[in-house]
Amino acid sequence: MSMPPVKKIVVWLIVVFLLYAIFTNPNDAADIVSRAWHLIAKAVHNIAKFFDALLNRT
Repeated sequence: MSMPPVKKIVVWLIVVFLLYAIFTNPNDAADIVSRAWHLIAKAVHNIAKFFDALLNRT
């Protein structure tokens, strides 16, 4: 058995679910995307801050 067909089915199910969520409740979907974006941006900022502090201690 090969796994790519299963992977393709799972990806399509996720895409369909995301489209369903966006079309049925766009405000909540936008809030979720906004929160996720802020979380990613904060994580990148904190990683950069860590390496900056690490390099400045030498």
